[in-house]
Amino acid sequence: MPVETREISVTGKEDCGIVDITEKISEEVKNSKIRDGTVTVFCIGSTGAITTMEFEPNLSKDVSETLDKLIPLNKDYHHHKTWGDFNGGSHLRALLVGPSLTVPFVEKRLTLGTWQQVVYINFDRVEKVRKIVLQIIGEV
Repeated sequence: MPVETREISVTGKEDCGIVDITEKISEEVKNSKIRDGTVTVFCIGSTGAITTMEFEPNLSKDVSETLDKLIPLNKDYHHHKTWGDFNGGSHLRALLVGPSLTVPFVEKRLTLGTWQQVVYINFDRVEKVRKIVLQIIGEV
């Protein structure tokens, strides 16, 4: 079964910067030789995450506010003693959401719902440019 590995870059603002990467992924799938299969989307870095959501400003605020309640960034986490970078909460948020997602595609079209987009979320305390690896697997 053919496999193509690609990479995209994305910039996320600090403290829960959510970026819609659906179009970038769609373009890479369309430009691949694979017609039907899956694309795994993986964030390189331990303070970023990949998931799906309805990408709209008020839901983005809800995500940030909910995570502030679950995992506050201003808490004194043990991790802060290791590196002094005060991003322990960022690591915990990324761990909760997860670094990857697999999306099936048919005839080079991602099989997402009408209001479902693939997003990268930067949980770090600073703006970050991240590499996202796409592994496209399937039938030609």
